[in-house]
Amino acid sequence: MSCRLAISLLSTQGGVTLSVHLPARYMLPESSAAIPSTTSHISVCICTYKRPEFLRRLLNDLFRQDTGVAFTYSIVVVDNDKLCSAQTVVSELAADSTISVSYCVEPRQNIALARNMAVENAQGDFIAFIDDDEFPTKGWLATLFRACHEYNVDGVLGPVKPQYDTEVPKWVIRGRFYDRPTYPTGLVIDGRKGRTGNLLLKKRIFPVGEPAFRPEFLTGEDQDFFRRMIARGHVFIWCNEAVAYEVVSPVRWQRNFMLRRALLCGRAAVIHPAFGMFDIAKSVVAVPAYILALPFVLVLGHHRFMSLLVKLFDHLGKLLAFLGISPVKQQYVTD
Repeated sequence: MSCRLAISLLSTQGGVTLSVHLPARYMLPESSAAIPSTTSHISVCICTYKRPEFLRRLLNDLFRQDTGVAFTYSIVVVDNDKLCSAQTVVSELAADSTISVSYCVEPRQNIALARNMAVENAQGDFIAFIDDDEFPTKGWLATLFRACHEYNVDGVLGPVKPQYDTEVPKWVIRGRFYDRPTYPTGLVIDGRKGRTGNLLLKKRIFPVGEPAFRPEFLTGEDQDFFRRMIARGHVFIWCNEAVAYEVVSPVRWQRNFMLRRALLCGRAAVIHPAFGMFDIAKSVVAVPAYILALPFVLVLGHHRFMSLLVKLFDHLGKLLAFLGISPVKQQYVTD
């Protein structure tokens, strides 16, 4: 089915943002889309970059969310690819869904800018974030929503568990490279635990007149957001029952991918306001120490060797960034 999209240009700081919205026939009819004053509405926000098939899987699962009639929801997709690689998938799936879908393009390749555009286009009382390579359980959104009300907090985070669709090398499993920590439901989280991969927030907490996510953070912009929000008195908790799964594709267990990502994370750490000379000193000590330890650690298994090598490259990224050197030019390490 062909799709004609309504396109508008929005002036933003640093450039022009292309905003693309699906026409009326791909949206809920106005009468049925109206949100009752007593019913909360959630905008589920997805930032995507050149992963159309992952996005297809995610959207199909989002369309099947069980709300228990406790709330209504819509979806905002922000394509961070100036070539609009997600447009076809979004328009095809939205045409057959009763869930309202908004599609926007942020041509400047920066995850923080993409998240900010999602917030700008979100409607209703709550904003949920889920990554384009993740997919939720059927009760995911309802579980987050219920926890937010039961604990009377400003936001709720849930666990993201790895999903391997193909056979994975044993050293990846043993090294737990894609296992993320989990916590008891109700635990108040700090800034270090904050992320946007599985998250529900009250929309009212987003700052007015300033970007919610700071674009100078090439990675870790979500932790920076949580640190600032917690400093302002907002409270966020963990909900261990609100599960989402992350597809770990074969490219992500390639050693080259893992090391480039470590360099990028190290580079981003230097931007943190609390980063200082003590952190540089730790990296100066860690780099030669890790290099000397690598041959001995290899005897203990390849998973331990790669774990140490990733840490080494993280420290290298910090030192290179401190010296003004950017070994990884991309905003995203995708392949």
